[in-house]
Amino acid sequence: MKQVKIPAVFMRGGTSKAIVFKRDDLPDDRALWDDIFLAAIGSPDPSGRQLNGMGGGISSLSKVCVVGVSDRDDADVDYTFAQVSIDRAIVGYAANCGNMSSAMGPFAVDEGLVEATGNEVTVRVYNTNTDKVIHAHFALDDGLAAVDGDFELMGVAETGAPVRMEFRDPGGAGTGKLLPTGNVIDVIEVAGLGPIEASLVDAANPCVFVEATALGLTASESPMDIDAMEEVMAHLETIRARAAVMMGMAATPEEATEKSPTVPFIGIVAPPKDAETLSGEKIFEADGDLTARLVSTGNTHRALPLTGALCCAVASRIEGTIVHRHARPVEDENRDVRLMQPSGIIPVACKVGAPPEGWKAEYAAVYRTQRRLFEGQVLVPASRVSTL
Repeated sequence: MKQVKIPAVFMRGGTSKAIVFKRDDLPDDRALWDDIFLAAIGSPDPSGRQLNGMGGGISSLSKVCVVGVSDRDDADVDYTFAQVSIDRAIVGYAANCGNMSSAMGPFAVDEGLVEATGNEVTVRVYNTNTDKVIHAHFALDDGLAAVDGDFELMGVAETGAPVRMEFRDPGGAGTGKLLPTGNVIDVIEVAGLGPIEASLVDAANPCVFVEATALGLTASESPMDIDAMEEVMAHLETIRARAAVMMGMAATPEEATEKSPTVPFIGIVAPPKDAETLSGEKIFEADGDLTARLVSTGNTHRALPLTGALCCAVASRIEGTIVHRHARPVEDENRDVRLMQPSGIIPVACKVGAPPEGWKAEYAAVYRTQRRLFEGQVLVPASRVSTL
């Protein structure tokens, strides 16, 4: 049977890659999108390699984005993110991908969805997943998004042109509340571990943070080593699924595991410490403020997902949270939070308001690079999307 051709662009955004579609090139009926995305990415794949599609076998390479002109007064384009499960026929829309968000403004300019002149531009991107607006600031090169530059993003080979991503009012992106339970600390019972302290925070994306020591870890382990610890990974999923129920994101832990394997992310945190990155580079305690690892869809990320990094930074400024407990004390609130993670150190800017008015995240910002890798048409077997 023949294949169906759909115009698409393959892009890197930060430390992720995704197929990017224009909204007008997809069916009006969104119920048809899942089959298209699964076929294009190569899921489900029991072997976990996604060789029959564009995916790369890990969560950061199993993504789809959809962009179209916005009719909102506060946005230029609308952007929907889809996280495609690797081994199951599941497409998740419950969260945003901050890394791929950095490519959405450049995509919009290069595709002519947004007019841009001069040396730089700000594109206002409305993320439909989280009902939040992101301001993307980046340079132009002959009317297109600049690619070449001297900004080095840890985890990405070669330098590039920076995109400043400013997430406005990021609190409650997934649950409607910065602190979904109203507490800075909650306790989750885990068989084999007992009561575990956790901080449930929702800024840019919902996250649950636990102390590394509660799991017998240091938080400086490599992602591959953590993934290989079957008992630890099982405990982390138990905590994540129960936190999802406490945050109002699932009715039962079983539902959270089966239907929402992506969010909330689960973060493992510890004080800053000397460590070695995936590239073998040494990073030093004095240069960081917090050590962190994040897990989603059963994988420990090789570099902190951008929205997870934003949430981690915001949580570090909320007194009493697990993250605040282990972060280096803040002497200057205007200084970036330096997160030590598997691919290096990520600086994150954020501003968080304190009680008595109640904790509120005014903004969180970070720099990323992006690049268009391929443009043309993605082919999907007609047998997989027979309704088209």
